[in-house]
Amino acid sequence: MTITHLPAGPTDDVPYAPWDGEEEALAAAAAAGRRAAEWVRSLPQASAPGPVGTWLLRDLPETIETATASLDPQDCDRMESNGVMVDGTGGIDEETRSALVAVPCAVQDARWLTPDQQIRIVAVASLITGAARLLAEDPGTAITTGELSRMWALVDHAIA
Repeated sequence: MTITHLPAGPTDDVPYAPWDGEEEALAAAAAAGRRAAEWVRSLPQASAPGPVGTWLLRDLPETIETATASLDPQDCDRMESNGVMVDGTGGIDEETRSALVAVPCAVQDARWLTPDQQIRIVAVASLITGAARLLAEDPGTAITTGELSRMWALVDHAIA
């Protein structure tokens, strides 16, 4: 649930004021995404080319980088001027979110990876999806209390 004071008028008449630490938090997110993507690229490759191997080598790292570079606290849960609630996405578009959500199903077909490597990939995708949800639900708290930073510490632990 978003706990924020919504403006009385249309949202486009209220200028956006960044949260304290927002720029640093978003830079940390992008950096964590680059580290995670590089880790995924460094994993063993399949012995024979195939769709899962290509996905793991190219598509998943790109998705990770795109997601972490796209995070946006302005894309949070909000009420439209007509009174309709809109769920924010934290800046991650539907295609990117969908790709991250599919990771637990797709990674099981990467049989050349150890179970440890597979679960670490799942953890990374889950943490990135969770970070976007944190930003969508309560960006101020996620940024100013360090919750978002904690997500990147967990990503770093998963890829270590």
